[in-house]
Parts: sequence; structure tokens; C-alpha cells
Amino acid sequence: MTMKESLLEAMHVPSDSETARWMSERGVAVTDVDTMSQAIHDVYCGITADHDHPSDKDHQQAQMLIAALQKQASSDAHA
Repeated sequence: MTMKESLLEAMHVPSDSETARWMSERGVAVTDVDTMSQAIHDVYCGITADHDHPSDKDHQQAQMLIAALQKQASSDAHA
């Protein structure tokens, strides 16, 4: 089960609902440090990488990026 599917299930919302469609149309992504570090690895290392999995640097960047996103989302909510 994907993280998005888990979120929809926790919200008691079917995957073909208006809410799920709204999330998809707006590019909403659900992530954690592991999925974010894999995404960073995929984007910045790509197929030319000499390694298959995210590095410690990818993991650290994921933590910092998620923290920045959380801070931004929190400040937007209060604006």
C-alpha cells in the first residue's frame, strides 16, 4: 500500500473520491524521510549513479527538506 493510499484509508476516503482527485490534481505528495531520500537520489543521482540506494547525504537532505516543508505548511496555515 502506498503512503497516499494509507492516508486516504486513515481519512476514511475512497481512492476514487473527490478528495483523492483534488489531491492528485494539485500534485499533493505524501512522504517520509525514506521516500524523500529515494526521490532525491533518483533526481540528483539518476541512472548515472555508481550506487543503487540513497546515500547518507540524500537522507540528510530529505530530513532538511521535510523540515522546511513542514515549517512552510505551518506558517501558511497561520497566515
